[in-house]
Amino acid sequence: MGKLLSVNLLQRVIVALAGIPLLLWLVKLGGVWFFAFFLLLALVAVFEFHRLALHKAHPPALWIVLVITFLFQLNFYKPFAEVWELLLIVVVALLVMELFLKDGSPLLNLGSIFPGLLYVNLSFGSLLKLRLGDPDGKGVIIVFLMFFCVWSTDIFAYFGGSLVGGKFIHRKLFERLSPHKTWEGFLFGLAGSIAASIIYGSYVPQFSFKTVLMTGVLIGLASPAGDLIESMFKRDAGVKDSSGLIPGHGGVLDRFDTIMFVSPFIYLIASRM
Repeated sequence: MGKLLSVNLLQRVIVALAGIPLLLWLVKLGGVWFFAFFLLLALVAVFEFHRLALHKAHPPALWIVLVITFLFQLNFYKPFAEVWELLLIVVVALLVMELFLKDGSPLLNLGSIFPGLLYVNLSFGSLLKLRLGDPDGKGVIIVFLMFFCVWSTDIFAYFGGSLVGGKFIHRKLFERLSPHKTWEGFLFGLAGSIAASIIYGSYVPQFSFKTVLMTGVLIGLASPAGDLIESMFKRDAGVKDSSGLIPGHGGVLDRFDTIMFVSPFIYLIASRM
């Protein structure tokens, strides 16, 4: 087991060393390249969620959910309709399509895919609006802050949980969905996010210390929920990873689960600053 964990950790480090500079460069670059990259992630994430749904029901055909995702993400990038209007069209269209399908339960078929469509598209859509919707250039600063806090949370939680997890608090954080998560890991992750926000905030005068600190606290508190939500869907589908796309990390849903969960909250904070 220890050897396997070491190999897995090595894979994660190698992928991070290659992927993080690319991701930061795209965040800095913005524009169509940032959109294209996260559009691709959204499409892969919906594909992975569709695979999970297939374990429990007969969701709409894959090409349908991919087209819906493309339209949603394009609309966040270059709006051609109100989000609620697009959502209304999608809901009605899927309901009508289900009339002509003969397999499975309509309740299960539609219920198996709606959460993924909404979660993936609104999450990545929030990230697009967060980075590209601020003409003053503050979007890139807040997205960098979000990534740094999320990564710090993951690193501190992983190593803190590995070193002292279960030694002080003899109750797991959320054993039903993730038996290896500990309260010590959660507290270390929260501390890591707060520390990252304080350090980062000292270099960005565009935002008040209070705003940056609040962002770090929010990310530290909310990060476990993103992972637990994805674990909930995977456990229900009976799979370990959403896919094997990223060595050592699983799929897009596995790697970006926290980013997906916190992006809407950070967008709400940033849009009211």
